[in-house]
Amino acid sequence: MLKTYLKEIREKAFKAKDKPAILGPDIDLESYMRTIEETPIDDLEKLPDEIKENILYSGITPSENDRAGTYFQINHSVVYEKLQEIYKGKLEIMSIQEALEKYDWLENYYSRLVQPDTDKYTAWAEIKPTGGYFIRVLKGQRVEHPVQSCLYIKEGNISQNVHNIIIVEEGAEVFVTTGCLTHLKDQPGIHIGISEFYVKKGGKLYFTMIHNWSEEFHVRPRTAVLVEEGGIFINNYVTLKPVKSIQSYPTVYVRKGAIARLYSIIYGRKDSYIDLGGRLVFEEEDAKGEIVSRIIANDSSKIYSRSEITGKAKGTKGFLDCRGILLSKSSQIVAVPILDAQHPESELSHEAAIGPINEEEIEYLTTRGFDKDEAISTITRGFLSLEIPGLPKVAKEQINYAVAQLEKAGL
Repeated sequence: MLKTYLKEIREKAFKAKDKPAILGPDIDLESYMRTIEETPIDDLEKLPDEIKENILYSGITPSENDRAGTYFQINHSVVYEKLQEIYKGKLEIMSIQEALEKYDWLENYYSRLVQPDTDKYTAWAEIKPTGGYFIRVLKGQRVEHPVQSCLYIKEGNISQNVHNIIIVEEGAEVFVTTGCLTHLKDQPGIHIGISEFYVKKGGKLYFTMIHNWSEEFHVRPRTAVLVEEGGIFINNYVTLKPVKSIQSYPTVYVRKGAIARLYSIIYGRKDSYIDLGGRLVFEEEDAKGEIVSRIIANDSSKIYSRSEITGKAKGTKGFLDCRGILLSKSSQIVAVPILDAQHPESELSHEAAIGPINEEEIEYLTTRGFDKDEAISTITRGFLSLEIPGLPKVAKEQINYAVAQLEKAGL
């Protein structure tokens, strides 16, 4: 039965293989056809030094200290998977291909939230799949240590097309950190990531994604999340390095009494084209959530920040908060907030502010021994250090570390 379903999905994908996305620059995917296979390893410490150093910026630790498990993919190959002994029987980590072979019931989850015919990128990920992870937390289990996953590209002129599924069963709890990155400087590439997350009744999923791409890379995540009754989903997204283009607009469906919060920290550099946002759909009563963004545009970068909250039931409450700083005359930030109240007892609100750094703040710091560049750097770092309510300590440490390291490296 699963095979029949997957065949139907693939047929839908073929019909959309040339369908442009509504947002973001169009990309000729035919130029990224080649396949690169990698050799599995039995220890992350055996990774090349360049990769080990780079993944630290995304919160991935080669030592695996204080990690419940690891999924590591390079180019088109799963090179490493590990689940700590204490979590066996509580947590599962494997490739999506292995999960599809193991569980017929994945028919109820695979391509249910993100349709394969949405655009050419969702279609390409189904027609030419190259990996992705499956993470499942069993009913009632609280995973105290983070799960880490890394999707790495080390060769240019390829497309990495992954399909990720996370299932947090009833009453379970987990923190997942994902690093998507490359060390390439001038070579082009594209990362397409289909992600479908399911948070069951009373479950909790804390998800942090840190992108560290390069100036010639295109990135096309396609994400949807279902948060069932009383569940909690907190999503933290960070991108700080230059990138050719990113376009992503994740949607979270929030059921009765559930909570969803989307936080993003975005630093546009050089000629990056970044079109990011998020959408919350409050489907049932007493659903709540917020979308909070902190954005800096420098050089000639262009950033679109799109946020939308739809309230369909009574007692739903949502808040949008977008704040941006322009550091150069040739950069641009466009904030697009949308509030859609479809029930008279839905409360939705938003705040947005975009402008330059306050000159008084710069003057204050320069009178205390900072030069102008140091003052701007200090203000920028403070602006990006977003205080996220309820953020697990390990997530905050990873975000702060990424900001500090990339600033130190001058990237």
